[in-house]
This record gives sequence, structure tokens and C-alpha cells, in this order.
Amino acid sequence: MEYIKGFSYGYDSKRGDFLKPEAKESLRTLKERTNISHVIIAFPALQDTAQSVTIDYNGSHIVSDDELEGMIGYARELGLKVILKPMVNVRDGTWRAYINFFDYDEPCEPTWGEWFRSYTEFMLHYAGIAEKTGCEMLVVGCEMVMSERREKEWRALISAVREVYSGLITYNTDKYQEDHVTWWDAVDVISSSGYYPINDWDAQLKRIEKTVKKYNKPFFFAEAGCPSRTGSSLNPNNWKHDGEANVEEQERYYRVMFSKIMENEWIRGLGLWEWHTFLYDETKAHANRSYGVFGKPAEKVVAEFYSKL
Repeated sequence: MEYIKGFSYGYDSKRGDFLKPEAKESLRTLKERTNISHVIIAFPALQDTAQSVTIDYNGSHIVSDDELEGMIGYARELGLKVILKPMVNVRDGTWRAYINFFDYDEPCEPTWGEWFRSYTEFMLHYAGIAEKTGCEMLVVGCEMVMSERREKEWRALISAVREVYSGLITYNTDKYQEDHVTWWDAVDVISSSGYYPINDWDAQLKRIEKTVKKYNKPFFFAEAGCPSRTGSSLNPNNWKHDGEANVEEQERYYRVMFSKIMENEWIRGLGLWEWHTFLYDETKAHANRSYGVFGKPAEKVVAEFYSKL
């Protein structure tokens, strides 16, 4: 598999946003300033609660199919390869990892079967778009931790996707879960969210490597990064951490992360989190506390790292 010099883009978009010139300008800036080869276009559908069985991918909360296809086309014009990442969020704010149902069906209770029927419909819809537009890879799930024990259902979903989409398929498990997924043989590429503490990369990469070698599959971090906040380098997955803006700490995190990744040739790339659809004022980047690197010292670290590969 070609090395993925990637960045996630589009997650903060709603219906109509991809039609705005600022969105294309942001993607162009991303390409020019970070030396990426791949853009991971991420966009979330919604379900009402963690126990709802209907996934809404047609509302104002999500970009339209025409918008999506247009942005994929623009990425192609920029010379980028595209990884499509349909995601699911919960309207009430519950993290998608907690979507869960009883292991054994009970009358009058929502079931895994109902949820997977809706999820499969959702994923096949975007698998069709990925095939139509020639996307290099499709991410069939992201951090759906409580669902990962449903091996039969995930295998069936992946099999159904292959009937529609001919490109590479991956599943993006969450941090610390890489060695718990039992159906990695069903996908083409193993991937995970690599939000590991700055002082723990060696131990975590050693653990992940065992799983990668067991299944003999390519691996990349479909997400990785750190907010620019004091304290976030020790807990980079905590997007709610209330530290003060600290672009220097974010820079240190990226330098350490990249150095550890370079020591492990079995890692075949990253999809850094995240590049905003609408960029904040660069003159105020030092006060921005998000995962974004635009205008911050970490941006140059990313550009240097990707330019060397």
C-alpha cells in the first residue's frame, strides 16, 4: 500500500458548506502547506441516541451527495488521492463508541439487527459514491467500540460493501482496541485512532505491531493528533480537556509522534485530525485550542515530515 500522507477534512461541515468558496480554499491551503498526498473526507450522519436504530444521512447536518462528489472532484484537481470516511455521531452528544444493544434480542427493545440494517444501508450508499468517484479507500466504521464484538454483522457488512466498491477497505478502531478486533482478516487495511500520550508511544506501537504482524495487513493511523492546549499531550484523545492554548505543546507532541512513527516501518501512514473546512484567522492561531494546526508551529512540523517521505 502506498504511504498515506493524509489529513482529515470536512468533519465540521453541514449541508451547503462544500459549495462555499472558503471550503475549497481551505482544502487548497491544506495541500499547499502540509505536503499531503491523501485527504480523508470525513462527514458524520446522526442517530438520535446511542440506542436508536435509524441513521439519518439525508438531513441538513450532512453534506449532500452532489456537494460531496464535487469536493472529491476538486481534491482530484489538486492532485490528491481520496479516502472516504462516512461516520456516525449521536445527536444527544454521546460518543459513538457507546452505541450498544443487548446481545440477545428482547421484545420491545432495540436490536443489533435493526441497527446494522440501517448502518449497512448508510454505508452502501457511500460505497456507491466512493466507487463512482474512484476513491482510493473507504473507511467502513470509526471507533464503534461496543459494536466490534458483533463479528458476524461486521463481516456481512464488509462483504456487502465489496459488492458495490472495488477499492481498499479499512475499519478505524479506537485507540487501545487494535488487538481486540477479531475480524481484521475481512478488511484490506488495519487502521486506528492513534491518540496516545506523548510518553507512551513506544509501548503502544510495540503492542499494535503484534496485531499487524498476526494478520499480515498494511496499517495506518486513520486519526492522530493533539489539541493545542496545556496538558493535552498527556491525554490527546480528550477533546473536552480545559487547558489553556499552548501551540508549543502541540508542536512537541507532533515531533515526538513523528519520530516514533519513523522508527517503525510497518506503519504506512497517517490521517491527521483535523483540518477545518472553514479556517480560523491565522493571526489568532496562537490562541486557538483546537486539534487544527493551521498557522501553528505544528503545521510546519507536519509539512517537514511529509516532505521527507
